Amino acid sequence: MIKIQEISTKKELKQFVKFPFSLYKGNKYWVPPIISEEVKSFDKLKNPVFEHANARFFLALKDGKIVGRVAAIVNKLEIEVQKVPRMRFGWIDFIDDLEVSKALLDKVQEIGIQENLDFMEGPLGFSNLDKVGVLTEGFDSMSTMVTWYNYPYYADHFEKLGLKPAQKFLESNFSIQNVDIEKYQRYANVVKQRYQLKPINFKTTQEVLPYVEEMFGLFNTSYAKLSSFVPVSERQMAYLKKKFIGFINPEYIKFIVDKEDKLVTFSITMPSYAEALQKANGKLFPTGFLHLLQAKKHSKSSVFFLIGILPEYQKKGVTAIIFDEFFKTYVEKGVEKMIITPELEENKDIQLIWKNFKPEVHKRRCTMSKDLS
Repeated sequence: MIKIQEISTKKELKQFVKFPFSLYKGNKYWVPPIISEEVKSFDKLKNPVFEHANARFFLALKDGKIVGRVAAIVNKLEIEVQKVPRMRFGWIDFIDDLEVSKALLDKVQEIGIQENLDFMEGPLGFSNLDKVGVLTEGFDSMSTMVTWYNYPYYADHFEKLGLKPAQKFLESNFSIQNVDIEKYQRYANVVKQRYQLKPINFKTTQEVLPYVEEMFGLFNTSYAKLSSFVPVSERQMAYLKKKFIGFINPEYIKFIVDKEDKLVTFSITMPSYAEALQKANGKLFPTGFLHLLQAKKHSKSSVFFLIGILPEYQKKGVTAIIFDEFFKTYVEKGVEKMIITPELEENKDIQLIWKNFKPEVHKRRCTMSKDLS
């Protein structure tokens, strides 16, 4: 008999966050979160996403032991503004027991019907900037701090329970050694002269901060056409700035501006923290922060996190300037590999920017959906 228990206290949320630590114990590909930070992200008083989203958290218990978890999410902005009547679910994990996964998804379905929504879909977070998708290929490849990892049986359970693939995502990587850096320098110089553009590089976090609001504004503009897009609010911008700024080397942030200093494109990468997070095992203290600091300074891999390009500058080669600046930094820092985080298969524009780097697709994932009518 599976019991589904709704939770809300900080103690219970900590149990919710810690469940995957036992589920994936000994798995060398799963990357754990920092427990305290994950719990904070579920705090409805601290995370501004709850201004337009509601989430209910559930644990599945069998014989008194936690065997699964799920977050059921209603994004009001998505439903009321975008007219997408979707019941989201995320942070879903479960043992290889169909009774457990069924009980969790039945609870999501029940809430979706109560909310008069047309379909349920997941794994999804609160917004576009959260983790997304169930892994379907690449189980023997290291995860990242911005992606979910799961066992192969997850997708099998979803399909057996009537869910079908919806949005599909690719993850890839490429070696910096395979890049003709001199070619990009020449091309970047041509594009800079043609459109009177210039790069802005940063040495300190303080130098980045004045550009953050403009950067998120550009992000909202450049991604608006994607089917799954939910704009980032001003309070979310401030929250994300505080949450992630410490993880990002200022040298790994690149901005391009026009002759009037208007932001045309930006890109953010960060050192790979995967191995450091595994060593930290969910805790910053007493030594976890030292592993993260070491990775920030010396990681040989860079994770591609975010890019935004004004629509009128898309397909005009401005990414050549971005990559030229990145490659200069990577050579200086000794970075050998770039890891590209999940990208929608339908987003052909962003896939085109990688074509000259011979990227290897090493993971595939998708969201799964089911009609509620």
